[in-house]
Amino acid sequence: MMFDSNYDLKDESETLRFAESMSSHLHPGMNLYLKGELGAGKTTFVRGLLRGLGYQDKVKSPTYTLVESYSFLKFTIYHFDLYRFKSEHEWDDAGFREYFNETSICLIEWPEKVGGMLPEPDISIELSHESFGRHLHLIGFTPIGSECLKTII
Repeated sequence: MMFDSNYDLKDESETLRFAESMSSHLHPGMNLYLKGELGAGKTTFVRGLLRGLGYQDKVKSPTYTLVESYSFLKFTIYHFDLYRFKSEHEWDDAGFREYFNETSICLIEWPEKVGGMLPEPDISIELSHESFGRHLHLIGFTPIGSECLKTII
């Protein structure tokens, strides 16, 4: 049962607030895909999710490290940035499959870079630049993802 919703966000602070409000509805084992052009707000969205969970330190894009981890009491968040990947095989070579488990939440920027190597997303978060700011398109692909999105409306 897919759930689909759209939001217009006028600036970075609205993007952060929206993501903060969404953070309390996430559950361990979830996978979120973050899509959009360079500078569309993917890392800003991750920063908002982490802030909503109480993380106060700097959140940087893992463009060069490929993954950053953030440990919380009941789960670990893994923030991937696959922008530099050239092929699906790099995913296998990197050994990231073990990060996807019932005690983690995986946030993946540029999931299309590794094709079908990733597990199905619970939620797809698509950000795009618009004249008014940013457009946010959310799709829940699994029952847990759809329920999460329904609770933030």
